[in-house]
Amino acid sequence: MTTNKKTPSALLSLLPIIVLVLMLVATVRTYGSDSLSGASQVTLLAVSAICVLIGTCFLRIPWKDFENAITHNISSVTSAILILLLIGALSGTWMVSGVVPSLIYYGIQIIHPDIFLASTCIISAIVSVMTGSSWTTIATIGIALMGIGRAQGFNDGWIAGAIISGAYFGDKISPLSDTTVLASGAVNVPLFKHIRYMLITTIPSLSIALLIFAIAGFVQDTNSTHEISLFTATIKDRFCITPWLLLVPVLTGFMIAKRLPPVVTLFLSTLLAVIFALIFQQQVLHDIAGDNLFKGAMQSIYGSTSIPTNNPVLTSLVATRGMAGMMGTIWLIICAMCFGGAMEAGGMVRGITRLFVRMIKGRTSLVASTVCSGLMLNLAVADQYICILLTGNMFRRIFDRQGFERRLLSRTTEDSVTVTSVLVPWNTCGMTQATVLGVPTMVYLPYCFFNIISPVMSIAIAALGYKIFRTSANQQGDASKA
Repeated sequence: MTTNKKTPSALLSLLPIIVLVLMLVATVRTYGSDSLSGASQVTLLAVSAICVLIGTCFLRIPWKDFENAITHNISSVTSAILILLLIGALSGTWMVSGVVPSLIYYGIQIIHPDIFLASTCIISAIVSVMTGSSWTTIATIGIALMGIGRAQGFNDGWIAGAIISGAYFGDKISPLSDTTVLASGAVNVPLFKHIRYMLITTIPSLSIALLIFAIAGFVQDTNSTHEISLFTATIKDRFCITPWLLLVPVLTGFMIAKRLPPVVTLFLSTLLAVIFALIFQQQVLHDIAGDNLFKGAMQSIYGSTSIPTNNPVLTSLVATRGMAGMMGTIWLIICAMCFGGAMEAGGMVRGITRLFVRMIKGRTSLVASTVCSGLMLNLAVADQYICILLTGNMFRRIFDRQGFERRLLSRTTEDSVTVTSVLVPWNTCGMTQATVLGVPTMVYLPYCFFNIISPVMSIAIAALGYKIFRTSANQQGDASKA
């Protein structure tokens, strides 16, 4: 707990965010796609130092407070780091074992290019509702859908945007989702009451996103049938394609349905893929590590693999990085947690929130302030779980005082924090999905229509006053005040 006597002003609180954005713009312009190799991490640490400098020199906050906050933030993402390593292992083994190539092979023949983007969004949404995890959805079926989309000639941004839109819709409304449980539990709203109330903003947001993806699928130029046939022929020539390989995702789905812990599910799914690789893809393992099948299997788990094909797009697609490919993201997450801890210990998070609290005049401004605060917290704290807790804790008394039901707060928190976390390049979600899909955050961001529309929809529904009720103690108040 901080011991500072002063509270930073809104301008002073926003200063580190402004510096961070400017430095990241300069970093990306200088290093391009290599910015995640170290430059962005250094930028986050440099801005963390600015936070500490402001706190110690101007607000008289002891270093110990910063150290404790940073340590707490880093410890809070240790399970996410372990999951990231296992996602790297799963991605590598699913590719080398032929699971992802099989999904691509069969998917290309089933999904017509005209409906691919809309279908991708729907498939991702269904899988995410069933799993309760956008991360698992994107790391499994999402990778396969990326391959199908690239084979059909779609832009990476459109494909990733459709995958992420669907995955975060499912993550948001699934009773198995940890963010959904956290958002409702943080403000003491029953889980299914929270989910039902979210449908009011979530269904329209997804419907608009699906309409955009459907139109885009028809108007975009895609590869010819001949090119797609050559692509599938190359896959079949390079990998042993068989329906037996589909047992891996089926059994993975079964483990998820049984609600096994994510770490256990990912580990067992990786192990299954290794076994299937040893059975069906011995030639691929020989190409990776010579005559040593064990070495090839191990390398698919932890390291980089390159499987040459006659198609440059396919060669790039089936190249894997395993656990080692996640190290840059993990490094970035640790640096982001340092920044978030420094912002929190320095009181900048409270300063930013107070800026929006002052703007509250009625129902619409209350929801808009919560949305804006959630967005700013995603920028400042860089972790959606912490942001959900902070938003709930900071606004629940304000919602109570204004006389609005807390389910409005829990819904607004999800509309502003959960779905937008993936749009921030230095947020844990943004970093993870960019790494898993191989598409930079700023490339897919303009196409994540569900994630962009959701916060706007939350404010629009508040302005309309649709199904927004006051608590019993305030029923006589003016519920229509906006």
